[in-house]
Amino acid sequence: MRYKRAYIDSLNLSGENLEAMFIYNEDYYIEVVKNKSVFEPNKWKETFGKKLTPSIIDARIVHTCLGLKLPLKTFAITPKRQTLEFAGLHGYNERSQLLMQTLNELKSWLLFTWVTRGDIAIDYIGMIPKKIIKRLSQTRKPKQVGHTTYWKTDKEKKTNRVMDIKIYSKTAKEKLDYPLMRLEFVFKSEYLKKLYFKDLQTIFKKMEKTIKRATGLNVKIQGIGSLACTRVS
Repeated sequence: MRYKRAYIDSLNLSGENLEAMFIYNEDYYIEVVKNKSVFEPNKWKETFGKKLTPSIIDARIVHTCLGLKLPLKTFAITPKRQTLEFAGLHGYNERSQLLMQTLNELKSWLLFTWVTRGDIAIDYIGMIPKKIIKRLSQTRKPKQVGHTTYWKTDKEKKTNRVMDIKIYSKTAKEKLDYPLMRLEFVFKSEYLKKLYFKDLQTIFKKMEKTIKRATGLNVKIQGIGSLACTRVS
């Protein structure tokens, strides 16, 4: 059977006192953006392009010696845990390569963190095949939000804690010189069910079956060592 390769594009990893990894490491430093005495929402938006929502009670920017900036957040719902976000692992630019390098450097300290979000990317030169759109349309309806099309069921609310399916132009996002569209599955905490980072690959088959049911597409999710790449396959 022929498979389409799928890649992990983003990971949210959650654990207690994650900032301890960086405090005594000269390759990193932490900038506080929000806590009980600091509130700089504009800096957060300028850095990550997103608003600092009320659900985030503590926010910090992790600066790396490679020039990367990573969000480190504490949510009101889990006040004893911090969430470190690696967004854009599977891209077509230098940042993705550097992000992958950073994740590998930190991997041994992150093995027993919880995976609270995992984005699986499936890329196509040109357009998303019509048969995939047709299959999605059987159970879901498209909803345009900015430059992204979300595919939602009738029962699905604006946000949910299980899964999102979306399609957007990777060409526009990364300013590529060729047409590239991305089909992305965002698996969230209720789907992942207290999954340790060290056990990430154990959920790949479940994810692949979910993608198959929604799109009819046979995929193979590539492991961490295959995250960064420079071509579609």
